[in-house]
Amino acid sequence: MQHAVGSPLPPPHQPGHGPADGWSPAAQQPGPHQGPAPVSPPPPAPGPVSPPPPAPGFTAPPPPHHTVQQHTSAPPTPETTGHVPLPPGGPVAVPTTPPATAAPDPTNTTLAVLLIGPAGAGKTSVAKYWADHRRVPTAHISLDDVREWVRSGFADPQSGWNDHSEAQYRLARRTCGFAARNFLANGISCILDDAVFPDRPVVGLGGWKRHVGPGLLPVVLLPGLDIVLERNAHRTGNRRLTDEEVARIHGRMAGWYGSGLPIIDNSQMDVPQTARVLDDVLARSIASPPQW
Repeated sequence: MQHAVGSPLPPPHQPGHGPADGWSPAAQQPGPHQGPAPVSPPPPAPGPVSPPPPAPGFTAPPPPHHTVQQHTSAPPTPETTGHVPLPPGGPVAVPTTPPATAAPDPTNTTLAVLLIGPAGAGKTSVAKYWADHRRVPTAHISLDDVREWVRSGFADPQSGWNDHSEAQYRLARRTCGFAARNFLANGISCILDDAVFPDRPVVGLGGWKRHVGPGLLPVVLLPGLDIVLERNAHRTGNRRLTDEEVARIHGRMAGWYGSGLPIIDNSQMDVPQTARVLDDVLARSIASPPQW
């Protein structure tokens, strides 16, 4: 006899017994005048025998616990490509003001610093030295270096500030801000340097705050005109400007006086001395962030 797939199979038959309970015997029973009388069912099996009472002073052991084994899925296999997940880089927040009893120590704090100054002020030299001698990981990001990543089609501002040079400047600044946020999100301080003009909102501080965050600490490096002229004379390539251009930029940078930003006159300082003064200025900026 065939049964439908998925249907329960009937129980096996035993000699002298009818089908098991749950299966209708109607088809197997003869009519009232047909066949012999039905065979009497066997006597019922004896019921369970109660266990004897325990002996006096005997305590029955607790019933065994049946542990249900739970099947859990195996943990996912980690990637083996060497990829290291990085936290997302967000705008750097304003540094938290430390308690009044503790003097802020910028050498052990993750910071984002923007070093501003004219050509020949020593921004790049001071920024590199400051980053090299920090007790915490620190990166140096120079906007001029990032601008010069463009090789073919580089828009040199010395040839005239136009739409192309401004577009490449904006792109370089946005790239610097993106890199700084990623470094800061991973606990690496950043110092950026750029010749930001106080009278030029297009390439002013607003863009840096937008791309890095309100916690960016700007510091102006502004030596005397004779110093920047002397330093510019030792430059080569497109980094060297004419004396007239240097004097014009230096004059525009004087607008930072009265802006509320900290200014360092490093005319009589070498690079290590300027870096130490920068730490002092940053300590005051952490305790009382500038409004800009």
